Amino acid sequence: MTATVTATIDAAVSALKGGEIQWSRTDLAARRRLLEEIHANTARHAQEWIETAARIKKLTVDSPLLGEEWVSGPYSLLTGAAALAESLLALEQGRSPVDGYPMRPAPGGRTAVDVFPHGIFDALLLNGFHAEVWSRPGVDAESVRARAGLGQRTPTNTGGIGVVLGAGNIFSIAPLDVLYQLYADNRVVALKLNPITDPLLPVLEKIFAPMIERGFLRLITGGPEVGSALVNHPGVDAVHITGSAITHDAIVFGTGAEAEKNRAAGTPQLTKPITSELGGVSPTIVVPGRWSSADLRFQAEHLATQRLHNNGYNCIAAQVAVVSADWPQKERFLAELRAAIGRAPQRPDYYPGSADRVAAARRTYPQAQAIGARTLIEGMAPDRHEPALHTEYFAPVLGVIELPGDPAEFLARAVRVCNEEIVGTLGANIVAHPTTIKRLGARVESAVAELRYGTIAVNAWTGLGYLTARASWGAFPGHTLADIQSGIGVVHNALLIAEPERTVVRGPFRPAPRSLLHGEFSLSPKPPWFVTNRTGATTLRRLTDFAKKPRIAALPGIFASALRG
Repeated sequence: MTATVTATIDAAVSALKGGEIQWSRTDLAARRRLLEEIHANTARHAQEWIETAARIKKLTVDSPLLGEEWVSGPYSLLTGAAALAESLLALEQGRSPVDGYPMRPAPGGRTAVDVFPHGIFDALLLNGFHAEVWSRPGVDAESVRARAGLGQRTPTNTGGIGVVLGAGNIFSIAPLDVLYQLYADNRVVALKLNPITDPLLPVLEKIFAPMIERGFLRLITGGPEVGSALVNHPGVDAVHITGSAITHDAIVFGTGAEAEKNRAAGTPQLTKPITSELGGVSPTIVVPGRWSSADLRFQAEHLATQRLHNNGYNCIAAQVAVVSADWPQKERFLAELRAAIGRAPQRPDYYPGSADRVAAARRTYPQAQAIGARTLIEGMAPDRHEPALHTEYFAPVLGVIELPGDPAEFLARAVRVCNEEIVGTLGANIVAHPTTIKRLGARVESAVAELRYGTIAVNAWTGLGYLTARASWGAFPGHTLADIQSGIGVVHNALLIAEPERTVVRGPFRPAPRSLLHGEFSLSPKPPWFVTNRTGATTLRRLTDFAKKPRIAALPGIFASALRG
């Protein structure tokens, strides 16, 4: 490690030590105003953010895929800061952040907090979509209410200095992780940017200027040696990483023979607390039913989106489709899936190693089908020895496994396979026809409860859980440093709910107007985040503009663009 690196990190830690004292003296009202300033700065610099993101991801300025950058970039930070500010205001006024949010009993002695839609604008803009945060078993509504607020319940008791090791794929991850450290954990923060995102440094400096000026945040760039020195600095109290399990284990246990020795002995070389969001192999369970041709096409595009959003460089990207071997419409669905993958816009591989990972998947599976630069693998076995069930490809690779049984038997088998044979617990999706859901009755809710995943989506994509500021985001609880899977802890969670277990997202099986014609009370057309949506960039840019300043006058333009998609 060079003297320059040492000096840079020492200076950052020293400044943050002073900043922690100032943070402990900053009351809730002032902390809320900081969030409002960050919101205003994000709105002011959103266009610069998107232009920078386009250069990093090698997208043209008129690419329809820029919608992904609007919604997973400035929009996510705008809504996250606004929702946190609401929680701070509640605490200022002596209320719980969850006051006013409907709650209901959930299976297994859990409590479900209804977090989306929140207000009339949510209900109009994403009509038919719904999200709940479930507590852990045995936690009642009163306990949820009493404990919500986390570190902001005792703002003078700060948690030292936290290091955030930023992600390189979705550009709101690192900013939102910073806010979670500051507000949920009540720590000041050193953010080490992923080198992929270094070009965003000037934008983030402008957005977070109020935090930086007061010593609450430092932004740091550099390679692995900088990250290692920062994490292991004696002045740092805690670490949060978004990345791969391999990177996490290298930080915690070291590398090579030393790592294996440390793991076996249960003696991690990193002794300070570490939380993490590490992805994994996310499944989508396609429950058999009687689908129309339009249903088959739409849900094939839905599944293609779950894999191909951001070219597959998502921790939550679906990597395995679980379908029924006995479904009479199976072949038609798979044909529509191949077609949807082929229709999705082609894009450059910007994430390092992508082409190598695709090539490795094709070498492993001789039956793999190349669909342009994408890969579909059918005929996989539903057990943990199958490479694609325990290797996160982080690339445009989608596998298919088949299980026998009628809808009820199939769903039960699929839940077992997802829980026991597939690595990772970040998110799982279920797609099922409304008639099938009605016939299965309580077995669908039981499947949701039995799935051991941090976010579960029914007729929606778990990515919507990421975009929902008041939802929790992270692995299913219970992992250990020695078996990290998708990580430890949660982020986002703007209601500051203590120890949430999971988020459950639900959506319409069909887009409007077909939804209304078939008795689903949803006005949402094809979602703008679908990779096949022709106006996604325009719709999501307008949605971001709305998040800057919510107002009725902006709604017609958003609806018009969404309907054209």
